[in-house]
Order: sequence, then C-alpha cells, then structure tokens
Amino acid sequence: MQNHTIPHHFVMALLAGAERRGRSAASIVQKAQLPTELLAERGIRVTASQYARLVRTLWQELDDEFGGFGPHPSRQGTFAMMSLAIIHCTTLEQALRRASRFYGLFPGAPTFQLGREGEQAVLELDIESRTDPLHYLSESLLVIWSRFSSWLIGRRIPLEAVELGYEAPAHAADYRQLFSCPHYFGRKATRLIFPASFLQLPILQDERTLKQFLQTSPAQLLAKPDYGNSITGIIRSRLGKDFSRPFPDFEQISQSLYLTPQTLRRRLRDEGTSYQEIKDNLRRDAAIYHLERNQLSINQIAHEVGFSEPSTFHRAFKKWTGVTPGAYRDSDENS
Repeated sequence: MQNHTIPHHFVMALLAGAERRGRSAASIVQKAQLPTELLAERGIRVTASQYARLVRTLWQELDDEFGGFGPHPSRQGTFAMMSLAIIHCTTLEQALRRASRFYGLFPGAPTFQLGREGEQAVLELDIESRTDPLHYLSESLLVIWSRFSSWLIGRRIPLEAVELGYEAPAHAADYRQLFSCPHYFGRKATRLIFPASFLQLPILQDERTLKQFLQTSPAQLLAKPDYGNSITGIIRSRLGKDFSRPFPDFEQISQSLYLTPQTLRRRLRDEGTSYQEIKDNLRRDAAIYHLERNQLSINQIAHEVGFSEPSTFHRAFKKWTGVTPGAYRDSDENS
C-alpha cells in the first residue's frame, strides 16, 4: 500500500510546465487519467502512483524530461543515455563528474557542479530562474540526483543540508517530504550538501539493474518521500498501516523511542510537525489510497483507517483535503 500522498501545490507546479509550452494543464491531467477537479480543488492530494503517472505523461506529451522548465527541451531518453554513460564508472565521484560533463554538452541546459568543502561534498545546480519561476525543476533535480546517487552505490546518502537560492514559499513545511535534512531558503545558490566520504564509494549497479530502474524512474524517484532518519519517519514506521488497533498515546510512543515526552515534543516541533499531524497524515493517505482504487465503500474505508463512525471520517477527510470522501471518489471516477 502507498503510505503517502503528494500535496496539491506540487501537482500544480508540475503542470505549469505544460502551460509554458502552450499545452493546457487539463489535457495533461486527462491523458494521465486523473480527475480534472484537482486543478480547482486546492485540498486534493494525489497518490505516489498518480503523481509518477502524471510526470511521465507530461514528459511524453512535451517530449521533454525538464517538463517545460528548461530553456530548451531535454528529449525523452536523455536521462537514460546519461545513465548508460556513467553506469560503468568506478566511484560515485567519477559518475557525478561524468554526468555533469554530459549535461554540459547541451547549451543552456540546467547543469550542476560537484565540489568539496572540507569534509563535505557539494552538488550545486545552475538553472536560469526565468525558465523555472516556481523552482519546480530545481527541486526535482535535487531530489533526483540525491536519490539516484544513493541507488548507484546501493546505500542511502544522508544529506547534511539543502540550500535553496530563493525565499521560502507558503508550502515550505512540505519540503520535509522532499528532504530529510535541514533546508535553508534565501541562500546564494541551490545545492545539496552531504559527507564527502560517500564520493569514494563504488558503483554497485550495472546495465541489467539500470534497465530495470529506468522502467519507472526517474519519475518514480520524484514520487517517493524521504523521511530518512527523521523522528517523523521513525514514528510513521512504528505506527505502520494497521489501523485496526488504536494508536499508542503520546507517552507510550515516547517510551518506545526512549525519549521523554518533552524531548519528543521538542524534536517534532523542530521538524515542523506534531504527533497528531503524523497520525492524521497516515489516515489521510490510507483513505486516499482506498478511494482511488474503488474496492471498498466509503463506510468500509472509514472503518479501515480507524474511524468508528463514518460521519467522523467525513468531517476529518474534508478538513484534511477540502473535499468530502464522496466528492473525491466521484472526481476520480469521472477522470
């Protein structure tokens, strides 16, 4: 089961690329078989599979892996060719430097540079802001390169920080889902920072595993959350997806983490969330998962995600998404 969903503003930022290339957002949404209501309903969220499908549809329709946000299109297959060019590299550093040179062959294309600052490695993006006013491409490339790099070496690379060369947007809290590390807005450049020791790790993938990877990625990389070793991610993992039993109360979850309630509350506050929000988000995402599949009635879904009364579930779902469960399902069925 998918255990998370994508916020509305990330969907709309993606679709802005279609508008830049003279295509209507509605046509892309319809081709991806998603409800057109998501264009108007700010609270509607989509599942990871829906989002990945939307990304792939946009790239196919525009024939552009930059999604309409680069000064020139990056034709479909470019990422795959770059991947083939680096898959036989010895180390991650060699692979990243070769990938940087690869994209540097395309005049005006977004590029990145790899550098070192003491014990830290820095991957800095160079993207023209006029072609990426919503910063969607910048954020997407940061996500893709951090997760693709981890896949190449077979180990998750723990990011130490993400610096963003623009001011914090209204949805800044949702960046926790993109980057499981401190992120700072209003910096001079947009870049990833991680331990330089990872640059020397060997590439463990080959052409066989790359072929499998490219069947769903890089679009799938954009749809996955990255909670990393955050306390939010740990709690989500502890709570799981079985809502048949009540969640542990705050003191119980604190004890299971060997933390005092005061310390856990502070750490959650530092990550911009709360225990109640984590529980609500788990139920919301599970409800959307079931509503999309249309295999359970709404009353059954209410029970499945831990509500004893359907009316309580209706109120909670509308609070979470801005629409009722019935309206959400109707919009999905009419897509």
